[in-house]
Amino acid sequence: MSTIPQKTSHGRPEKKRHVAPQSLRNPLSKQELAELPSHEHHHHHDDEPASWQHKAIITFIVVAPMAGFIAAIALAWQFGMMSPMYVTMLLGGWFLTGVGITVGFHRMLTHRSFDTYDWVRVVWAAIGSLAIEGPPLAWCAVHRKHHQHSDHDGDPHSPHLHGNGLMNSIKGAIHAHFGWLFKRSWSEETLRRYVPDLMNVPGMAAIGRQYIWWVVASIALPGVFAGLVTMSWSGFGLGLLWGGLARIFLTHHVTWSINSICHIFGKQDFYSGDDSRNNVIFGILSHGEGWHNNHHAFPTSARHGLKWWQFDTSWLIIRSMQALGLVWNVRTPSEKAMESKRIA
Repeated sequence: MSTIPQKTSHGRPEKKRHVAPQSLRNPLSKQELAELPSHEHHHHHDDEPASWQHKAIITFIVVAPMAGFIAAIALAWQFGMMSPMYVTMLLGGWFLTGVGITVGFHRMLTHRSFDTYDWVRVVWAAIGSLAIEGPPLAWCAVHRKHHQHSDHDGDPHSPHLHGNGLMNSIKGAIHAHFGWLFKRSWSEETLRRYVPDLMNVPGMAAIGRQYIWWVVASIALPGVFAGLVTMSWSGFGLGLLWGGLARIFLTHHVTWSINSICHIFGKQDFYSGDDSRNNVIFGILSHGEGWHNNHHAFPTSARHGLKWWQFDTSWLIIRSMQALGLVWNVRTPSEKAMESKRIA
């Protein structure tokens, strides 16, 4: 294999590629993989303009949690409207919905890194849906598309496809963080192409059809809970702010940072064919997802923190479920596979 850098379609030098077996790069079968688009020949619908309705919804999803977070901080700063209950709701909700994404949407559904019962899939998909990052099938389809084209043309949220220079780098980082949400990234065609194996999994399509109610529940239930505990409208409002909007804000920006920061800042321990990085800060904040280079090198691995010191909360949860007999066939890379892709 030549080590001479080649120019890619987006003008950056192409790094030396170490091609992994298909079984480590994508959870689909050979037949399903054959139906996936190539970098060169598929027209990507995420490049098409989105409808104004789509843009309005995404604007609300991006702006409302931020406004709620700012309002919660302002009320706490000016009037001391804060208590341990609201802190617990913020952090507890962030943890619960965060692992719903990492264990449920990501490692269980998208990459099929372990097998489990249908009811366990439904529970995890429900918890992940409360994070308000889209229905399970759409989330999984976009993420598989990301892996198929990672940091190449067709990647829905790469920060590296906007040209050279400081301003283009900033534009790329914003696009990777949340700007990509304003484009068409999850059409019906995308679902049929990328998640045909998930479309008949019990409960997944139903959650998608009723997704608006998951959004309502995610925002309103913390307010109802706090209102009942305090028997006050102020409790309802603070619960809605801290346990609802502020918690969604925190969860969103940690998840989005994996797409942006973890493709820009950090260390590469393995050849992965892209610019994914291991980032210590987000390895912790994202429940293990920040060991992103490890993940892109071995996508179907249930464990992302491959070194003893790379703390991976999601892996501990999966191991606990395995000990309880709730999951099996837990997939991790062998020492031989890791050594073959290790960067010296």
